[in-house]
Amino acid sequence: MKRIALIDDHESVRLGLEAACIRAGRLVAFAGPSVSAYLQWRVNTGEAPVDVVVLDLSLGDGTTVTDNVTRVVHDGSSVIIHSVADRPAAVREALAAGAAGVISKSSPIDDVVSAINTVAEGLPLDNLEWASAVEGDIVFANAQLSAREREVLRLYAAGLPLKMVADRLGIAYSTAKENISRIRFKYVDVGRPAPTKVDLLMRAMEDGIIDDLSDDHGDHGGSR
Repeated sequence: MKRIALIDDHESVRLGLEAACIRAGRLVAFAGPSVSAYLQWRVNTGEAPVDVVVLDLSLGDGTTVTDNVTRVVHDGSSVIIHSVADRPAAVREALAAGAAGVISKSSPIDDVVSAINTVAEGLPLDNLEWASAVEGDIVFANAQLSAREREVLRLYAAGLPLKMVADRLGIAYSTAKENISRIRFKYVDVGRPAPTKVDLLMRAMEDGIIDDLSDDHGDHGGSR
């Protein structure tokens, strides 16, 4: 029998999903508020990874959707994101991290169970509605960086210290620093904050500004 895990920090959601899965003949092996709790349960019980993890898009423990999906997928389970329908940027992150699909929390419970069954059987989940929403998320796709800002971001996020970025581009250090400040402001303005250098690297990769880090060398954990 296929085994399911439900991860949501709202107990009422977990209980509703668990009841629906049980009615549909699915075994809910775990239900809890976080990915860490699920992985700890695996360690404590010695249970194998479940077939499908139904994961809330945004948990209240400070984790990111990318981290949560990545941890579950690397542990050996497929992931369905169970989410509200107004966060295409976060949905895009989840799919990029390896989620098998997305089902809206506003969907009828039978549709949610059907999605779980589909992924449990190793079949692709129809994500046309979500794909359309993600592709239509112009704000996510374009933070409207200038050509100079994109070049500064490419070098800085790839690991170069800001002083070296300035030297390579033939601009003053203060100008390069101002560019980074503007870049961070623009990402905050479109709901994609990048307070650290690692965050800037993620944004640059998401937006296609950096495709291959092998062209630029440096310490990605450098100064902010």
